[in-house]
Parts: sequence; structure tokens; C-alpha cells
Amino acid sequence: MEVNYAYKGSTAVIDRADRTQMSFSPDTKREPTFFIGELRQNIAFREAISALHDVVVSDGRFKPKDKTAYKEWAAKQLQIDWQLVAVQKQEVANRMKELGDELKELNNNSYQRLKPYYDARNNFHQYAWQKQLDILFLFDPVITVHPDEIFFECFSVDESSYGRLGASYEVFKNIDEFACGTTNIDYSHDLYNEFQKIRNYKTTRLEVDPSGFEVKTTNEEAFKEVKIDLPDSWVRGFLQVSSAMSLPATRFDLHPMDIHNMCLVLRRHKEKQGPRSMRYHLTPGQPVRVVFEPWDIEVVCPRSPYTGTSEQVIRVWGRRRLHILERLIPVAKKFTVHLLGTGMPSFYVADLGDMSFTLGLSGWTANDWSRSGNFDLMTSRTEVDTITKLSIFEMLKRDWLQTPDFIANRLNVDRSVVLSALSAYTQAGRAIYDLNKQVYRVRELSREPLPMDKLRFANDREEKASRFLSQNAVRVTSCTGDASEVLILQGSVQDKGKIYNPSLTIDSDSRIIQAECTCNWHSQNKLFKGPCEHILALKTQHQRQSR
Repeated sequence: MEVNYAYKGSTAVIDRADRTQMSFSPDTKREPTFFIGELRQNIAFREAISALHDVVVSDGRFKPKDKTAYKEWAAKQLQIDWQLVAVQKQEVANRMKELGDELKELNNNSYQRLKPYYDARNNFHQYAWQKQLDILFLFDPVITVHPDEIFFECFSVDESSYGRLGASYEVFKNIDEFACGTTNIDYSHDLYNEFQKIRNYKTTRLEVDPSGFEVKTTNEEAFKEVKIDLPDSWVRGFLQVSSAMSLPATRFDLHPMDIHNMCLVLRRHKEKQGPRSMRYHLTPGQPVRVVFEPWDIEVVCPRSPYTGTSEQVIRVWGRRRLHILERLIPVAKKFTVHLLGTGMPSFYVADLGDMSFTLGLSGWTANDWSRSGNFDLMTSRTEVDTITKLSIFEMLKRDWLQTPDFIANRLNVDRSVVLSALSAYTQAGRAIYDLNKQVYRVRELSREPLPMDKLRFANDREEKASRFLSQNAVRVTSCTGDASEVLILQGSVQDKGKIYNPSLTIDSDSRIIQAECTCNWHSQNKLFKGPCEHILALKTQHQRQSR
């Protein structure tokens, strides 16, 4: 997927003794979106935006060592006559000492002559290293201006971590003007270095430059055209992360010192073998306990009691990505943890007062959102007619942010219908779920409509489920419910002459909270990679029969 940007110049930074002005250059091909304000909470903003940068450049994927050279060397050692070597050892040693002294003098003379070259080469390596860092920003950060806050979003290099920084207007003072919308900004590694210079004693002015949207008939060369071939995995991952945030989760708060203690254990110990998970032990009324495997080191969180109603143990992997939160510990009031289940995504929301930082982590570091995190499959997928869907989105767009309950009451429609419509717009890149404030927000990910025909099916399981339904190969054999409107479905699906028996539990919002199937794919993966095609087909068939 190729995207085109047009920036009026590059992001500029003016750094003086008493003030700093940062002028972001937005994409002028999009609807005018701009913001001008002066920072009130300088240090907290600096740490939060730096943590967002850490998300972008983080890459926790395993990189195996190249042992080709070692194996070649080991093979040659087997061919050596070591007895002959022992006889010649002393003679060679004496000769080596003479040559060593001579070589030392020659090397010293050579270094003095080549020193200017070495210095120039080192400077070039530093320059090339910083340019390589700029390549890590595959997709320029997304900035969205809303009536209540401005927020930044980004993805990590390995696409396993998602970062979102939301700053309310209380973070700023002397706000001149702003226009709501979403845009991309010209961003580089040098800008990160400028963020580190933010101080309380210096006035810092932040602006998404509105001048780029002025009508120009001359000097078109002042606009910088950028073309990026954006991978489908990046787009699909960005769309799915919001769907994952809207799923039911176990929620509890942690004190900043608890996060510090967890990071301290990871700093002091390095695992050499598995398991490499963290176990959250949650007992109602008792402090949260975290056990680090394989050492079985337990961190007790006495300031953070679990307020849930049932006792449970949840394991999560990819724990070293928590180091991203370290810079936020001094400025955070608390961290709210959202766990979707064992081996499933987790979210850490840092309460920074008038700001919030959301860190989303996939189940494993190698289990990125786009390839294995198919959690958009598990959100509400009740079919909604086009007129109702448009009216729901128009109401959301009018207010820019809103809760599903408010929209359902205003339009007099069922809440599950609203959730399904908003889920469809989320998957289309036109909305996002705000985990901090529990609302849906308008966020147009791209200027042009996304190629949903290409992105319609995130994997072949969705496509197979659609085919089963068109072939009338799905039967619902049992449907039972309880007072809390939780449905338990059982059925059969005919697939290439075989009969599979899926079953699932659906909550009142039409979301899958538990599922089983007799197929081989589900027995190997359970729900860690999303439901299989038979579970999806059974859920959709039940929805059709309920209409």
C-alpha cells in the first residue's frame, strides 16, 4: 500500500536560552489539522513523549548468532598435526617476539599518518547511524487533535508494541488556535534529541504548523513530497490494536513503585532458558503478586490490592518490553493494567495527571498484532444496515468522541448494534477506542479510503467462514442463556466431508469470551491466535437466525 505525503518543509526546532519552539510540519494533502499551544507541564510531557519514542525504536525479536565462521574454523582445527606444532612452538615464539616489536613501531607510525582519516571515518559512521535511525520511523507518527485533547500514536519496529500519548489541554497554556482532525507529521531522530532539552525554566511552544495549509500558487518547490510503500501488516496491526482494547479484560491498578520493582527484577536477572513469563496472582482483597519465571522471584505489591471478585492466575510473555515504562515512573500517579488472558495482549495505562500513556503489548514479542493478533475477529460483528451505520458514525463525528451507550440512547438502537458499527469503522481505520476514557474517537488513519477489499479478510479463516455460510454448511444445534444474557452456543460445521463441532460463549455485547472446537487448528492454538473458521461460522450463523 503506497501512501503519499506533502510537507511544507521539515519539522523545525528553535532552541534559545529562555525558550524552545517546536513546529511540526503536517501533511498538507489532508484536511487542515493544526494546534498551537505553550507547554505548562514541561517535564512530564518530555518523559511521556520520550517513552513514545522508545516504543517506535524498540525491537525485541530474537536475532540468532551467525556461527558460519566458527564452524569453518573448527573444521580446520581437526586437520592440524598438533605434535608438529608443539615442536615448532618455541622457535616460532622467539621469531614472533622480534617481529612483534618491529610491527609495533610500524603500526604506531602508520596510525599517526592515518589519524585524520580515522577521525573522518568515525564521524561518517555517527552520521550514518543517525540516518539509519530515521529509517525506523517507517510511518510518520499520527497526531490527532480533538476538542478535549491532542494525542500521538505509533508502532514499534517489530510491530509488537503500540504506544499512545494523550495530552489534555490542561497540559498547555496560551492555546492560540486548533482545528480538530488527524494528520501525519514530519518526524526524525533529531527531533527526539530536541525533546530532551525541554526544561521547566524554559518556555516550550508546541505547534502543528497551520501555515502549511495556506493556498499557494507559487513556490510549490517548498513542499516536500514523500512516498512510502506501507506494508499491509502495519495497517492491519494499527486497525486491530483498537479492537483488542475494546475486549473484556481483567483490570487492576499498580503503584509506580510496583512497576519499578518489576523492572528492577528484569534488570538484575537475565534468563538463559524458559519459561520466560510473568504470572499475575490475583486474589480479591489481597495485594497483587507477580512471579517471574524461571527464577520464581515474587514481587508483592502491598500498595495495590486486587479489587476483583474472583481469584485467578494470568501469565504474560514479552515482559522486557515493560522497560518502556521506566521513564514514566517518576511522573506517574498510577498504572492501570488490562489483561485479556493468559498468552493474550496486555495494556498498561499510565496516569500522568492531565496526560495518559497507553502501552499495548501483544501476547509475545514475536506475536505481533498483524500476523497473530487477530482480535478484530473477536469483537462484535452483528450485521448493521448501511443507513444505521452511517447515522452512528455521523453522531460520533459530530462530537468527535462518545460512549456507545450515549449513541444507543440518542438513536434508540441496541447497544450491540452500535458496537458492531463502531467496530466496522475501527477496522476501516476511521475510529479508535480510547482505553483511558472508555470512549470511541474519530481518527481517520489515512487521507484516502483504505483498500478494504484487500484488507477485508485478515486471514484465510475469515474467508473460509464466509464460504461455509454461503454453502449452508453451518448448523446451530443448541443455544442456552442465563439471566446475565450470556449465550452458550453449540453446533456443527461441514468442511470437506468432515463434521466439526464448535461451541462458544458470547456475552451480552456479542463478543466471544470462551470457545472450543474439535478441529486440529483450534487444538493447537486455542484462542491465542483468534478463533478458528468453524467458531466464526457458528457465531455468524446464530446471528442470522436471531434476526
